[in-house]
Amino acid sequence: MPTEKGRPDRLLDHVAGPGTAALDGAGEAMWLDVIAKMDEVYSDLLRYETDLEAKNSELEEAQAFISSVIASVSDILVVVDAAGRIVQVNPAFVRLTGVSEAEIVGSALAARLAPADRDAAAGIAGAAQPSDRELRFLTRDGVSDLMAVASSPRLDHAGRRAGAVLTGRPIGELRRAYEALHRAHQELQQAQRKLVEQEKMASLGRLVAGVAHELNNPISFVYGNIHTLDRYRTRLTGYLDALHRGGDPDELRRSHRIDAVVEDLAPLIEGTLEGAVRIADIVRNLRRLSFTRPGDRRPVDLERLVRTAATWAAKAKGDAVAISVSAEPGATAEGQEGQLHQVVVNLIENAIDAVRGRPDPRVEVSVGAAGPDMVEIRVADNGPGVAPEIADKIFEPFFTTKTVGEGTGLGLWISYSIAREHGGELALAPSAEGAAFALRLPRGRAEPDAGA
Repeated sequence: MPTEKGRPDRLLDHVAGPGTAALDGAGEAMWLDVIAKMDEVYSDLLRYETDLEAKNSELEEAQAFISSVIASVSDILVVVDAAGRIVQVNPAFVRLTGVSEAEIVGSALAARLAPADRDAAAGIAGAAQPSDRELRFLTRDGVSDLMAVASSPRLDHAGRRAGAVLTGRPIGELRRAYEALHRAHQELQQAQRKLVEQEKMASLGRLVAGVAHELNNPISFVYGNIHTLDRYRTRLTGYLDALHRGGDPDELRRSHRIDAVVEDLAPLIEGTLEGAVRIADIVRNLRRLSFTRPGDRRPVDLERLVRTAATWAAKAKGDAVAISVSAEPGATAEGQEGQLHQVVVNLIENAIDAVRGRPDPRVEVSVGAAGPDMVEIRVADNGPGVAPEIADKIFEPFFTTKTVGEGTGLGLWISYSIAREHGGELALAPSAEGAAFALRLPRGRAEPDAGA
């Protein structure tokens, strides 16, 4: 406040009177302090105004950004309050309905829905949980296509329910996307089936090779014996004809060596029968493996299974590998024998491949209990083993460590799938040397029929 002689405390002189002259210095200091405080407050006001303008600018930019995003969204967007009135829509909804935004905002959501869908409006505005619906909206020309609409609760700054947000798109678009995805999935399944069938054909080829080797020995044995028996038949016929013509029996017996023929008949017949029995066993095993109907599961004699698989795998590979088989007496598993045989043959063939080139190649196959309800077939070898970095990939389709042309990468994957389908599992097992695979299967409920 201006005062006489430029002294701001002149007012104090009038108030306090002549006796207050001693306070002039203190009054002047007080006024100076007040002026300084006013300047400080004015500076703060200017700074606050600048900050407010900057915040307003940021808020406008954020609002413009949000508005541009909402305007760019191709799905419809509708915001309603707790009473079900529309408070905001995006351009996609305006284009869908053909009604201006000014006409839409403030109207009831139910008024914008097709008559058959208006009952859903109240449930949308008051819902406490997200939901999905199929709705139709009114348009200038009638009713829109069926829309897949997702609604979510909208909360205010205090966390109270303030309405809902609806987003949606035409069902036709979703249906086309689903159909494209479904076609792609079917094509993938078809390609997968073809690959599986190719691997099955390769397994069948190895099986046929093993069966051919297995049948060759008894068939050759039977053929040789039959050839010998045919020569003996000719000798015996000549002996009988000469005997009927009145020849000397003793001389004819010596000349036709009848004693040697008679002595040799028993082992020849016995050997021929043994070969025929072996052939019959092989054929019976083939029938058991080949004619099991899908879904037809029964108790499988695992000792017989692994011994047959070991024999056929060794014959098919033709490698000089020592394969030892040990089995818990009476061990059975519930499943399809043909599929389980395929798994075990594949595991043994992989083990034989792994020990190829080793000075003392060994493959061990064992069958034993794996708990009260499970049984385990373990195939181990003394090969190089499985590297840790690929241990989690060996059951993936198309993954193989073999050279091109030696493996498809589907054998272990198919075996893994068969194990899972049987309610069991196929896993890489701990091993002191080489690699070991454990096939765990549900234990059979009863002994298998020996005449199957």
